[in-house]
Amino acid sequence: MSFQQDKIQELVERRATAKLGGGQARIDAQHQKGKLTARERLEKLLDPGSFEEFDMFVQHRCTNFGMDASHPDGDGVVTGQGTIDGRLVFVFAQDFTVNGGSLSKTMSEKICKVMDMAVRVGAPVIGLNDSGGARIQEGIDALAGYGEIFERNILASGVVPQISGIFGPCAGGAVYSPALTDFTLMVQNTSYMFLTGPAVVKSVTGEDVDQESLGGAAVHAAKSGVAHFSAASEEEGIANIKKLLSYLPQNNLSTAPERPTQDPVGRVDDALNDIVPDNPNKAYDMYGVIRSIVDDGDFFEVHKDFAKNIIVGFAHMGGRSVGIVANQPGVLAGVLDINASRKGARFVRFCDAFNIPLVTLVDVPGFLPGTQQEYGAIITNGAKLLFAYGEATVPKVTVTLRKSYGGAHIVMSCKQLRGDVNYAWPTANIAVMGAEGAVGILYGKELKAETDPAKQAEIAEARKQEYNDLFCNPYQAAQKGYIEDVIEPRNTRFRVIRALATLEGKRQEIPAKKHDNLPL
Repeated sequence: MSFQQDKIQELVERRATAKLGGGQARIDAQHQKGKLTARERLEKLLDPGSFEEFDMFVQHRCTNFGMDASHPDGDGVVTGQGTIDGRLVFVFAQDFTVNGGSLSKTMSEKICKVMDMAVRVGAPVIGLNDSGGARIQEGIDALAGYGEIFERNILASGVVPQISGIFGPCAGGAVYSPALTDFTLMVQNTSYMFLTGPAVVKSVTGEDVDQESLGGAAVHAAKSGVAHFSAASEEEGIANIKKLLSYLPQNNLSTAPERPTQDPVGRVDDALNDIVPDNPNKAYDMYGVIRSIVDDGDFFEVHKDFAKNIIVGFAHMGGRSVGIVANQPGVLAGVLDINASRKGARFVRFCDAFNIPLVTLVDVPGFLPGTQQEYGAIITNGAKLLFAYGEATVPKVTVTLRKSYGGAHIVMSCKQLRGDVNYAWPTANIAVMGAEGAVGILYGKELKAETDPAKQAEIAEARKQEYNDLFCNPYQAAQKGYIEDVIEPRNTRFRVIRALATLEGKRQEIPAKKHDNLPL
């Protein structure tokens, strides 16, 4: 064997060793926990044969606490580039088989390198997290590494899509990188996120709580809203990341790829003409409306289990990617509360950052009342959604189906927040409030003066009818130009798609500023 062949053989063997991470025994232990390895995850995520790895031979530089005894190639994270459905992405996957995936300074340098490249070339970055946290043996160097990653998350925000998959532990300072990215996915029963673990919680507060109850996928998908998606398995989680990416552009200067469809743009749905109940207090399912108007009935929901009184997610309409925001009358009558406002605002701002048009379906009776909401700053949180819509410069098409009352009417992409095309169904009630409350305020003295209960009820009913005829319909708003048209429900798909086509070349600027001061 020649000298050159010897060197090539050495390279091949070293690559093979590096690909084993912490060794076969630790790979087997990972599998026994029901988890894939970092490389197996990337293999499932990326197109076959597309992965090009960076920094395979990087080693840590720590000599403290016996760390100089082992210097595995790759040092606990696999980084590089590849394609998903032919589109370039940059990736990193923490390798739990090497020092528990704990973050060293060199690991952070590897991660920062792919994040910097993603921003330079304008491609999404996907991080798969499975780490025990900071590498304690490196002390402040590990913390500095986290800080470098966080800064890049911040600088990349609104420039390229950032997606985090949590496929194992993610604790302490490590949680802030996923929190800074656009979307976070967790896997049920094998992943968790928290700032302080059960032992610290017990010592400080006296609470007994396990990892799953403290920071599992179910907690963050339904209660905190930290996780946008919860998957039953790693395979399902990876499939969801790939599907999410199909709705997103490569960067803030491009548009999302179009998806061919056989679903006719002019398709009508007669069922929509009967979907709104005669009783204004009766609920109906907004999902039925959404699936009726989008291409092929395919709706990819975000934050499905969190703040269910508002629905957000992606779809295609006429082959183009759109963001859907809709009140859900089937949950809390569709009112806006703190969590719904936060959920909606974050989604609207993402869509605006990445040139994804917004379609808003309105049926909102107002904001949720009560001390819990007021003490929790519903005013500030409601203002987040208001701010997000008012700031957005992407095409905005709004359809009011039924109730649109008071401040909630303004918040839900009204004309005054630079809504481009605002439609209403004939069943729409666009007013300061419903007839019941209005009559109590406008005619309270008259009703109180009437001592005969039957006569009082008769007067109240007449006043309600008067108010309904005047305000509880879409025509006052139409007469004043606050909505472009009152449309037949069955034609909603066609009207929205045509409006979006008209707005495709929209150009709208905001005043020059360093940045805004979003009401946090």
